[in-house]
Formats: sequence, structure tokens, C-alpha cells
Amino acid sequence: MDIHRSFAQVAILQEGRIREECRVDLVHDRFMNFARTLRPSDEVVIEATGNSAAIERLLRPFVKRVAVANPRLVKAIAYARVKTDKVDAKILATLHAAGFLPEIWVPDEVTLARRRQIAERMGVLAQLVRTKGRIQALLHANLIPRYKGHLFGPAGRRWLQSLPLENDELGMMGRYVDELERVSAQLAKLDKFLAQQALDDPRAKRIMTIPGVSSVVASTVLASIGDVRRFPTPDKLSSYFGLTPRIRQSGDHLARHGRITKQGNSDARRMLVEAAWSTKTAPGPLRAFFARTQKKRGAPTAAVATARKLVVMIWHILTSDRDYAYARPAFTAMKLRKVALKAGAPSAYGKAGPGRDYWIKEIRQREAAYVEQAERAYERMVEAWSKRPRKSAPS
Repeated sequence: MDIHRSFAQVAILQEGRIREECRVDLVHDRFMNFARTLRPSDEVVIEATGNSAAIERLLRPFVKRVAVANPRLVKAIAYARVKTDKVDAKILATLHAAGFLPEIWVPDEVTLARRRQIAERMGVLAQLVRTKGRIQALLHANLIPRYKGHLFGPAGRRWLQSLPLENDELGMMGRYVDELERVSAQLAKLDKFLAQQALDDPRAKRIMTIPGVSSVVASTVLASIGDVRRFPTPDKLSSYFGLTPRIRQSGDHLARHGRITKQGNSDARRMLVEAAWSTKTAPGPLRAFFARTQKKRGAPTAAVATARKLVVMIWHILTSDRDYAYARPAFTAMKLRKVALKAGAPSAYGKAGPGRDYWIKEIRQREAAYVEQAERAYERMVEAWSKRPRKSAPS
């Protein structure tokens, strides 16, 4: 099936020949009538596109299997000299019959729902950033100095509405502030839902034992990964997030390594890089790795390299069902308590909650000393490794 916005071109292949061709309208009732004409032994091939998930879900009960192809890798279609809907549908059917179809993993319903929630949050966050940028631009255009407090907090918002601006700009500023409050409320509502979802998921709680990984980061990564068993190695998972370098090598020439590929889910990659920046301030081997890479390549490159390290750790945590080896129990309990409060848990004043150990100075210092010892051990290991004599080239 070659899928478009309002219709799908169908080519039915049987015994190596095209038996029938037709066009199906992508309207629910008409499409369901077509689905009922299929047999339980049929296999359907579609390309990944905006509405392919809905089509796969509707066809699944009526056929043996629905294969979803990666459109970037179906080069027989991308580079065809003659490219029509009928030709594309025939090529998809022929490639699948020959076993050469580059397929993608079809996520389950839970993963699909989580991906929709993360996509909605990223859209709301982008709108929030745009609104703040417009407010800053308006202040800059009127030569208004920076606000010394939190500009977008309650006091800062009242200050924005009291500025000596022209009437039209003052009305504009009021609309921006109203938009900021509305979008902030939407973001808080989504974060509350994601926080509760993370607390209900043992995988997310394990990932959050890594310093710098919040409930939003954990939910975003899990929404992108789905089933971690489809990645046999951590390098495969790093490549899926687009955090591996490009490699060019041909003939006798040496391999050239370039920038990261940036393939895969850009939202998850962005969240991993943000988590990597947070590890810069948390004691432990990750901070030592960030500092070592920053000294050689600069802070932005160090953040990307640390994000790749985080992916490797996440793969090992999910495949082994173990917490992060250098997790700080009191710090993790405090982090989970904050996530629970964000999810709507009641505040219990005067009672010793699950995160109380973090506020005991002796326990906090003891945990910090443990991870700092691991950080020093990593630095000594790297120093000894860098001082090894290089092997001489064979004569």
C-alpha cells in the first residue's frame, strides 16, 4: 500500500505477479470495508508516514502481519526513474516478497501513547520558549534593563505589566503574559502526568538513579526506546539516538570520523544532552568524563559525548534490571520524592518522609565521599591508560 493523505494505492501480489490494483479512500468506514476483504493469511506492506500507525492498528486484526518499511532505506522507490503511486506499491510488494524490505519496529499501544504525550509536551515547551523570547525582544526594543529577579515568576510578571510602554505595546505585553500563564499551566499539567507515569514504571525509576536524569528525561527516552531487547548492543542504541559519529572509509584510505549522525528521535537526543549538562555538577565518574572531554574538545562536545555515555548506561540498566552502580540512595530517594510531589502527592509536614536521609548532613557527606572516590579512581585509571607506551609499528 502506497499511503497518502486521503487515499492509498494498493497492489496485490500473488505467486510473483500483480493480481489486482485498486485505490482505497482513507476514510474510516470505507477503509474498514476494504480491511474486511483481506484474508487472515495476507501480509500487508506500508511505509512509515504520519498516518501509518493508525492504518497498521486497523489492519492488524484482519491479516497475518503488517510490515512497516523505512522510507529512507527503500532506495528502489527513492531513486526510481519512473515514480508513480502504482509503481511504488508494486515495488513495496516485490521487495517484501523477496525478503529485501527494510522494516522498522512497530511500537505497542503503551509506547505509542507515551510518544504522543512526549510530542505534546515538546510542542507546549516550544511555544513557551517562543513566548518568553517575544517578551525579551519587546524589552530589548524599548531599552528596558534586565529584571534582577525571576522575570517569569509571579513578581516578574507583575513587573512586566507595569512597565512604561506605549498603549499598543502594553497591550501586547499583557497578551504575552496571559499566553505565558496559559502555556505554563499546560506544561505543569503534562509534567504532572509524566511524573506519575514515571513513578508507576520500574524502568523509569531505575534510569532516574543516574545523576542528571529526571522523570521527563526518563519518560522521553523510554518512549523512544520501547522494547530495549531490539538493541543487541549499547552501540546500536547509541546509533538509534544519532549520537554516534559519521564514518567515511573506502579502499586503502584511513577512516574519517565526522560529527554525530543526528538520526532518530531528536527530542530524546536533546533531553539526553540536557541531562549530560546536569552531570557536570554531580560528583562521580560521569563528571570526571565530562571534565576530561571538555579539556580536550570543549564543553559542547563533552556534553554530546557524555550523552552517549548515558545511553550506554541506560542500555545496561534496562537489560540487567539493576540500578546505576554509583547511585546515591539518599539523593535518589529525595529525587523520587520531588517527582511524587510533582505528580500530586500530599505534602506531609512534620513527618519523616522517604527522602529524609538526604537532609541529614552526615549521610549526605558520606554518599558524596563515596562517589567522589569513584571519580578519583576513574581519573587515575585514565591517567595510567594515557601514559602507556604506544606499540611500535611493524617494520
